[in-house]
Amino acid sequence: MSSSSVPARAKTGRLNKLAVAAIVLAAVAASGLWVFGVAILAVFAVGAGHVSLNQIQSRAERGRGLAVAALVIGYAIATLALFTSLSFIPGAIR
Repeated sequence: MSSSSVPARAKTGRLNKLAVAAIVLAAVAASGLWVFGVAILAVFAVGAGHVSLNQIQSRAERGRGLAVAALVIGYAIATLALFTSLSFIPGAIR
């Protein structure tokens, strides 16, 4: 068996604040689909999710699940917006 030459970092126990912000943005964007009309915040949730994943890996922090959940919600909203936009094209052409 070969061992890795890079030592494994122990998790610091600190929660990544950007991951928390990403999940909050994703939750507001998801509620904004039907209530507030602020689904555009999904773009910021995706950006914050990707940056927080990078920070979590480099700083050995907690919050990976929050960041991944924010990415899933953000990309789901973006996919829904894409399909909704594409469904209006045939009506606009007529």
